[in-house]
Amino acid sequence: MSKVAVIGAGSWGSVLANVLVKNGLDVKIWTREEKQVAELNQQHTNRHYLPELKYDERLIATNDLAAAIKDRQVILLVIPTVAIRTVSQKIGKILQENNEQPLIVHASKGLELGTHKRISEIITEEIPAENRSGIVAFSGPSHAEEVARQDITLITAASTDLTAAKAVQKMFMNDFFRIYTNEDIVGVELGAAFKNIIALGAGALHGLGYGDDAKAALMTRGLAEISRLGVAMGAKSQTFIGLSGVGDLIVTCTSVHSRNWRAGNQLGQGIPLADVIENMGMVIEGITTNKAAYELAQQQQIDMPITQAIYQVLYQGCDIKKAITELMQREGRSE
Repeated sequence: MSKVAVIGAGSWGSVLANVLVKNGLDVKIWTREEKQVAELNQQHTNRHYLPELKYDERLIATNDLAAAIKDRQVILLVIPTVAIRTVSQKIGKILQENNEQPLIVHASKGLELGTHKRISEIITEEIPAENRSGIVAFSGPSHAEEVARQDITLITAASTDLTAAKAVQKMFMNDFFRIYTNEDIVGVELGAAFKNIIALGAGALHGLGYGDDAKAALMTRGLAEISRLGVAMGAKSQTFIGLSGVGDLIVTCTSVHSRNWRAGNQLGQGIPLADVIENMGMVIEGITTNKAAYELAQQQQIDMPITQAIYQVLYQGCDIKKAITELMQREGRSE
């Protein structure tokens, strides 16, 4: 597994590509933006996303998707959830034409609106079985900014095929990047998606001026409700106390690097949602995932009061302080 195509040159995609190059792999990274291709290939920078990082000169960027994935043993998707189906369709057709069967890995976090499908389910539908050797979800408590400076980071590689997960583990492991395998891809993908919802709430509490007690309560009860929904959807409960569950929840709910936390923080300060989205300049996965989780909870009849409160703020114009008051005044119950 020495030849890798990374699809998506945002902060996380470009950093993962850089890690793989420094680990000795042959890596091509794809982006639609011609200026970004030129910058990565000539200046070895990606200033819009990570202005201080100098990328390895061996990293090759291209805006030609077919050229990016040709003869690659691994294809790593690191793009917004909303683009997964369209890009997977294109990749599937190219792989069919070339009669190739790479390992498909994704490091995206979300659920598809409307269908509520996990990313691996979308990939399964769009890339024929004969054109993929396996599907792996790559997720855990990680910020591109910290991996870029080689802070210690631990990630989970999840797949129903443990051999495929171990292959990804071997590709990424080094002195600062440690990978664990997990066969519960359902739980890993759902934990990665749902934690962004709670991060919006954590940011909002900070923006409103609440302290550590409130944030700890939100994360704890948030974990309880996303675990309930996850288990109802086929995940293993223990996955939610692992790296892709509570680990990712903690880092996303407490860090200024998290765009979901930053979005919530702005909402808490009274900035309108449309302005928050415009200010961010990058996809805020928690907004669309909240809608999907709310709808799933209704279908599964799962009690998710925090998710419901955030939905009311995002989609029904409810005042944040009113939503919090209603949460606090719910009927008392056992933990």
